[in-house]
Amino acid sequence: MRRVTGQPRPDWEKTIEAQGLGFHRNVPQGEGRPYWDESVHYAFTLGQVEDLELVVSELHDMCLQAVDHVVKTRGFAAYGIPEWLWRPITRSWERRDPHLFGRFDLCYDGTGHAKLLEYNADTPTSLVESSVIQWYWKQDAHPAADQWNSLHEALIGRWREILRPGTMLHLAHTDTDEAGEDALNVAYMADVASQAGLQVRHLTMEAIGSDGRGFYDLGNHPIEHLFKLYPWEWVTTEGFGRAAVDAQSGQPWVEPLWKMLLSNKALLAVLWELYPDHPNLLPAYVGTPHGMTSYIAKPLLGREGAGMRIVQPHQVIETAGPYGAEGYLFQEFWPLPDVDGWHPVLGAWVVGDTPAGLGIRETAGLITDDTSSFVPHLIHD
Repeated sequence: MRRVTGQPRPDWEKTIEAQGLGFHRNVPQGEGRPYWDESVHYAFTLGQVEDLELVVSELHDMCLQAVDHVVKTRGFAAYGIPEWLWRPITRSWERRDPHLFGRFDLCYDGTGHAKLLEYNADTPTSLVESSVIQWYWKQDAHPAADQWNSLHEALIGRWREILRPGTMLHLAHTDTDEAGEDALNVAYMADVASQAGLQVRHLTMEAIGSDGRGFYDLGNHPIEHLFKLYPWEWVTTEGFGRAAVDAQSGQPWVEPLWKMLLSNKALLAVLWELYPDHPNLLPAYVGTPHGMTSYIAKPLLGREGAGMRIVQPHQVIETAGPYGAEGYLFQEFWPLPDVDGWHPVLGAWVVGDTPAGLGIRETAGLITDDTSSFVPHLIHD
């Protein structure tokens, strides 16, 4: 795995904006570089990518086994999930309500075992950068090279498996998304769903109405199938939360309710309990560091690196954020690789049950947050 420098394309800003990535101008340049940075890329061998595909496939299977374990043992308490949700989540899993996609965040240096840092299973973002923007960069700048990237085709295929062509699908995000990232991801998802033969309507969560029995858009059209880029832990605390949960028995939303067991960082402790000493896992525990002297404390429902605390014998590093009241996951601290002074996190995508691509964020610090730059990658042999 090599970090390679190069010259950005002339007028690259206009190019990526024409391809849909407009919100990059709204991301603070906390490290003095743009959010999309094509002046560098990471180069992998085909063998490394094939190994990572196997890792992602195994991690995905392990996560499904973890859901099954939690449901069968009623191990919801570690997640901090209210008891009124235990039965609906169980029923959602027993029905195998269809799931669409997720992103595993991995620590990997090209030589040792990739380590799972966390799993973004309910509302993963950076989809457009991973699927579209870096693909067209490759086509323009390195047309003879390859890339681990079948996201676009995989999403179209998965939507065809979830819903019949001609079905109406509503897609929603929150209007509190000031940067525009969520809106972009939902717009792209609407595009791939349309290419899968679905009818699509794009709206915000705040524009969804409910009469206590069903849900409707502003045109009073019934919302029978919904893709939401809005986490279940937020939905269930809204005034319409119970009605939304009750609706899942008829027309489950995407992502399904059982994904609450994968989008919560307590998953990492369950995985470590089920698969101790697995080469792709790190020791992890809910509520206590369990005697570890170097660890990272992660809010169970935290996002974008907010509210974290890295504890080492010689220093403590903390990030601000609104999360933590729900409890913490304590995971062994595993430093990110240092590649020319930068620290990459690999975001490995799974669509349905199949590995489908890679996106990379990197930062000069130890915690990847919402200002960390996205850089493309290639496969070189």
